[in-house]
Amino acid sequence: AQFPPASQTTVTTESNMGTPNGELKKTQQQQQAASVAKTAATNEDVEMGDDEAARADADTLTLEDIKEQVRHIEKAVQTKETRFMTRTVRSLVPLRRRLNEAVLLRLAQAYFPGVSPSKDAFLAFLSAASSGSGQSAQASRRLLPETEVFLHLLLLLHLLDSNRQAEAVSCSQLLWQRTGQFNRRTLDMLTARAYFYYARSHELAGQLSTVRPQMLQRLRTCTLRQDWHGCATLTNCLLRSYLMDRLLDQAARLVDKCAFPELAPNHELARYHFYLGRIRAAQLQYSRAAQHLQQALRKAASGQRALGFRQICTKLQVVVQLLIGETPDRQAFREQGLRRPLAPYLRLTQAVRSGRLAEFNTVLRDNAARFKADNTWLLCVRLRHNVIKVGVRQVALSYSRISLVAVASKLQLDSAEEAEYVAAKAIRDGVIEATIDHKAGTLSSRETADLYGTAEPADQFQQRINFCLQVREQSVRAMRYPPKKYTEDLESAEERREREAAELETAKEMSEDDYDDF
Repeated sequence: AQFPPASQTTVTTESNMGTPNGELKKTQQQQQAASVAKTAATNEDVEMGDDEAARADADTLTLEDIKEQVRHIEKAVQTKETRFMTRTVRSLVPLRRRLNEAVLLRLAQAYFPGVSPSKDAFLAFLSAASSGSGQSAQASRRLLPETEVFLHLLLLLHLLDSNRQAEAVSCSQLLWQRTGQFNRRTLDMLTARAYFYYARSHELAGQLSTVRPQMLQRLRTCTLRQDWHGCATLTNCLLRSYLMDRLLDQAARLVDKCAFPELAPNHELARYHFYLGRIRAAQLQYSRAAQHLQQALRKAASGQRALGFRQICTKLQVVVQLLIGETPDRQAFREQGLRRPLAPYLRLTQAVRSGRLAEFNTVLRDNAARFKADNTWLLCVRLRHNVIKVGVRQVALSYSRISLVAVASKLQLDSAEEAEYVAAKAIRDGVIEATIDHKAGTLSSRETADLYGTAEPADQFQQRINFCLQVREQSVRAMRYPPKKYTEDLESAEERREREAAELETAKEMSEDDYDDF
């Protein structure tokens, strides 16, 4: 059998399309294509329906979680126990990731009364408010101030996460005015968060310096009301504002004149010690700065929750330790999440320990942008004197007698006269034990005394003892005790005497009854 050529086959096929069989095949192909398209459209509709159903289920779960927190708020108001309010405040972070306008609209319909200025102000920030459904049965209930502030906080968090800065500023101002109308201790934790996000929204909008008078006035109000949560939050917000504008004198005056509350939560204590460490470091009080930074790291959350705070705090602590002549622990540079951010500071530590001025200048030049971004540039520049001190100490330990010209050459100083000044200052500060012969131009080192024969070991032990005592004192202050409700079931002394007298009388009557039987 011979196959026809391709051209003939094509012509035959095309000619068959005009026949009834060809038209039937064409119709079947069209129907098949339409069926495939319809199936694809149906699958897309099903997928879109599944996505909408999943989104609706997620919104329902979010709404139920928020209602659960509202019940915690009501329980906290009734029982006056802070643990329920603490649980609600902690839920703000996981809830903010799941918020959207549909959830906020349903919250407004569920909790706000039908006609109220608070509801109108709340709905003004929601673009989907016009398409909302009717009010629920719960809208007629009286809205607690704590619940209202909590709902406004959720709205403010949604605006901040949506990068709607102008609306976030307006919402925070309304919340600021609303919280100032109440004086309720059950509101302290929620108003503290409102103060923080009030400052944060203005900071993102570049208007933080304009609200300092309002924050100072509210700080006085919180102090008079003994609102310690608000005092701690506002103090930290003011310190952050001053440090951002490099107003160190005003920040130092605020710290000196305002007593930070001891009952503040750990995250506020960590922030306060960090800001205080920056202030003391700028004032050349490096020992006190190191203590505050150590306290900040101890109070900060562990793990990945406060990684950014621990990074910037550790960077500043490394520089401060170098300034006071201590060597940072190498383990700090190896922790997870800190190795890469602290790499420039590891090089800086190695340069300072080596005492080589050229290597130190190279590290500063290569990482100047990073140090400036971390606000540690000025402190790093001050380390030049420490590098020179380390170099002088190494020279004094290596040579019993050396010319000042050789000292200037080894330390890469400009002249022998500058080397003489540096050596004299090191002798005065107690870095080295040596004498300078000005006429001969030499530096003569003395024999190193036995370190254990000095007061240095006792000083080190005293520092460790003070640290342990301080940790114990802070642990005792941080202890929380349950309310003494068990004393309600105990009887008083008078009731006990009456009960004992009744028991004696009963026993006497029983004994008399026993004798009557005889």
